[in-house]
Amino acid sequence: MSLRHKEDGSHNKSIVNCQRTKIQRKSPKKAKTIMGSSSNSHSLGKVFERLETIAQQFRLHKPSPIPVPDGTNSTQQTLGSNKRAAVLVCLFQDPYGDLRVILTKRASNLSTHSGEVSLPGGKREEGDADDVQTALREAKEEIGLDPSLVNVVTVLEPFVTKVGLTVVPVLGILSDMKAFSPSPNAAEVEAIFDAPLEMFLKDENRREEEREWKGVKYLLHYFDYEAETEKYVIWALTAGLLIKAASFVFERPPAFLEQRPNFWNRDTNSKTTTT
Repeated sequence: MSLRHKEDGSHNKSIVNCQRTKIQRKSPKKAKTIMGSSSNSHSLGKVFERLETIAQQFRLHKPSPIPVPDGTNSTQQTLGSNKRAAVLVCLFQDPYGDLRVILTKRASNLSTHSGEVSLPGGKREEGDADDVQTALREAKEEIGLDPSLVNVVTVLEPFVTKVGLTVVPVLGILSDMKAFSPSPNAAEVEAIFDAPLEMFLKDENRREEEREWKGVKYLLHYFDYEAETEKYVIWALTAGLLIKAASFVFERPPAFLEQRPNFWNRDTNSKTTTT
């Protein structure tokens, strides 16, 4: 079972009456093709339990803000900076016990990364107290997700893009799936869907492309995912963020060579390039 909603307001006839979310069911054969052999319910239950414990620790002992790689403080000196952004890696447990992550397909009329798959998120604004608030605010604006429904687990290490934008992944759990009614902002989002998180640790439906930056070779990963008649490609930074999140959640590395680009962890004081 998964969630999918397009901005044209179309609805699935098989939807459960108490939910306005568009629901689809994959056949067992299709699910096996995408996911491979799934983890048993007991193991996933332990994973979910662990995340809840980490979330409780996060609330009680909220860590100091993660600094930008050049050492500046994220909640003071970079407020309102167009060089910092946050994304929400929002997980939920489906009726079969699998952990899934909410994704979006960006609107085709956007000036950058149009039509690409991304996580809900965006650049920090002056009123944002921290990265968590940025991610939750953007998710509210883009997909209509009420921040009160998200149980924040932790903030993962930031990624830095080629142009020097620091992107902070905020990991959260959707506490009440039935209370979430996807509402895509048509100006930014073409579709809302979800995918199994564990997919990003598996070598199935994955392609890679070797590239080079400042003389160092790295791999870009492409994950092909199909939801009913819609086909999505999850790649580049979004794929990297999801590999990182899945490795944290399931406590294991991917089943393939990641070979991530060095610039994702570089000092933002260094010169950047768009090539």
